[in-house]
Amino acid sequence: MRTITKNRTAQLIFQSVFCALALVGIVGSVGFFDMKFTSDFYIYFTNISNYLCAGIMLAELIQTARKREDSYVTVTPRLKFIAMLGILLTFLVFNLMLAPDPARDPALNYDVSCILCHIVLPLMFTADWCLFYEHGKVRWTWPLLSALYPLAYLAYVYIHAALRNFDSSVMNYAGTDPVIYPYFFLNPERVGVAGVVKWSALLLAGFVLAGFIFLLIDRLMKKSNSPD
Repeated sequence: MRTITKNRTAQLIFQSVFCALALVGIVGSVGFFDMKFTSDFYIYFTNISNYLCAGIMLAELIQTARKREDSYVTVTPRLKFIAMLGILLTFLVFNLMLAPDPARDPALNYDVSCILCHIVLPLMFTADWCLFYEHGKVRWTWPLLSALYPLAYLAYVYIHAALRNFDSSVMNYAGTDPVIYPYFFLNPERVGVAGVVKWSALLLAGFVLAGFIFLLIDRLMKKSNSPD
């Protein structure tokens, strides 16, 4: 396993494939393939997380292309950890809560960019962390620090909504939620203010808990790796 994780060729192939698929997903996220360009792509946590992960992976690819020896990937390990939690949150929330929503057209779940951004890229980004980063480096503060990411997103959503006077006249694909509230659990018109607080607290707690789970995984993977 250690030979694979440090192998420059394996890293180059994996990172190149990810970046190529991410480009397809990003182009699709703005409506290019349907020729229905959307002006609200920037408000979705899915898109923000995928753009962040694509940027990190591109930096990894550049680092790997420049080095001449086999070694671990070392690009922004703390940000990598936080971005991984974000993209996994995207994976779980979409597949458990949003995809089965009766108000959503099931055909949208099989769109190429949807599959890439909600399933393929999240799993690949997590696999990249598992395979190519040195383990035993995650600090106990990182899961707590990672909470700043979803908190910043919440602030962003409601600042964005306030700048548009909380106008709910423009609807999203489901015809039920204003675009300014990209997800039903952030929409006080559907779940109430108390519901927004409850959902936000639950998802934030789950985000931090996932961070501690991956902290444990990091420790276990460190122990399982044989010495060089």
